[in-house]
Amino acid sequence: MKALLVSLLLVSGGALAADYGGPLFDAHLHYNDEAWQGPHPLDDVLTRMQRNGVRAIIANSRPNDGTKTLAAAREQTRTAGVTVVPFIRLYRNRDDYSNWFRDESIYTMVQQEHARGTAAGPYRGIGEFHLYDSANANGPVAKKLMQYAQQHELAVLAHVDDVAIDLLMAHAPNARLIWAHTGIGGPSVARVQALLEKYPKLMGELSYRPGLSCVDDRGQERLCPDWRALMLKFPDRFLIGSDTWVNQRWLYYDGLMQGYRRWLGELPPDVARRIAWDNGARLFQLAPP
Repeated sequence: MKALLVSLLLVSGGALAADYGGPLFDAHLHYNDEAWQGPHPLDDVLTRMQRNGVRAIIANSRPNDGTKTLAAAREQTRTAGVTVVPFIRLYRNRDDYSNWFRDESIYTMVQQEHARGTAAGPYRGIGEFHLYDSANANGPVAKKLMQYAQQHELAVLAHVDDVAIDLLMAHAPNARLIWAHTGIGGPSVARVQALLEKYPKLMGELSYRPGLSCVDDRGQERLCPDWRALMLKFPDRFLIGSDTWVNQRWLYYDGLMQGYRRWLGELPPDVARRIAWDNGARLFQLAPP
């Protein structure tokens, strides 16, 4: 009788759904110099990942030294059960945020880093990069990097608006583009759906995504109905991430991952597993944890 009651409550939208308990793939992680040279040495960040069941990460850092530090720590990452998927960040310093799309030295740096690879193996992607004006997606280096990524089968992690998605994909229609935050400016769910339908290789990463959660009539934070519907329609197209862009995000890492587990638990188990782990693992051919 108790089991029947629980089942009925879950079906009717009650609050008894268990949190998702499987592995997590953090598809948007920065290990910037102010973290690894400051309050968050390697043991600290790996401990945070391990205790939250994070079994793989996309590592991209400013500068790339942070990613190389993670990639070189093969014994420590193996012990923590964390696979490092290294990306080439375009930023040597903060000045590069607003100029990379036309700076030929950035393109040269990406080629050199790609040729060198990391101790964990070859780089698997480029980014995260930012475009604060979508028109800069047509910058000469932006165009060349998209084409370079497509040619070398590198994924691209891009913090851009929906207009820039169209511009970037025009340069490289077969590129594997991960849309950081699935539009941090908050394009509508209908617009996100249209882009997912238009670009079969487009993936949406969900950190900082406005409108993702709602407060129900009992004051509980839940996955918004329109986003839930979109995830059910495109279960293979979403990823989760922490976006540890400042040290404060490392302090909140436990809460961020717990928050994901909470709303993932509202989805059917197979859909939750895909968004939490399988989609990232498939994208980078990772073995089951």
